Amino acid sequence: MTMNQLQQSFENKEVIFKAGGEEVKLTAGTVKNYLVSGNESVTDQEVAMFINLCKYQHLNPFLNEAYLIKFKGRPAQIITSKEAFMKRAESNPHYRGSKAGVIVLRNNEIIYMNGAFTLPNDQIVGGWAEVKRDDRDDPVHIEISIREFGKGQATWKAMPANMIRKTALVNALREAFPDSLGSLYTEDDKHDFSQPRQVDVQEAPTKATESTAELLADFKASKEQEEEQPKPVEPVEEDSDQMGLFEATLGGED
Repeated sequence: MTMNQLQQSFENKEVIFKAGGEEVKLTAGTVKNYLVSGNESVTDQEVAMFINLCKYQHLNPFLNEAYLIKFKGRPAQIITSKEAFMKRAESNPHYRGSKAGVIVLRNNEIIYMNGAFTLPNDQIVGGWAEVKRDDRDDPVHIEISIREFGKGQATWKAMPANMIRKTALVNALREAFPDSLGSLYTEDDKHDFSQPRQVDVQEAPTKATESTAELLADFKASKEQEEEQPKPVEPVEEDSDQMGLFEATLGGED
């Protein structure tokens, strides 16, 4: 099998899983063409990690529960929506509600406000949240500083109270439900995206993915040389080892 055929096999390999009771079908081609935001192309490894996260965490990217974002000169970001956190918490039988708000400095006094309402002269200094479970004596209580989480982006500048409240709630939900939310992060979390997030993906597939990327790079380089100096190409026999690399990229057959 030629490298072009191997790449096509990788692009078209279908991964099927359940998310929210619905069947989700993903291929690398679908992710690249419809589910990536930003101004930079994603690598096969980043696509594979995104599909694996959706599969193992039962997230539906078509409902905006998970995003794959990449900008020029930066690694891809694999992030989860706040709505996905809330759905996961609601589905847990031990969940007994949550509340969240902002922490403001008013007349040199720290005030805890419910929700995201503030007065014009309030200085927002942080956010807080509580999540209750019926199998714990005390609720999970989180307080975070806006200095640590505020990113200065347009949304944070326009709605700082809403954003810090949401971030506090997400952190509290993650701490309250570590089994189902411990590996998920939103775009507003204080998190280093130097490496894409991966859930339950074994070391072997990761290495295979890296090898696949190297093979593709070599293939593209050789292809450019062939275009400059055309020459007859002998038939290539099927290489089961190389095919295995592409199957390993998406975790093999289900």
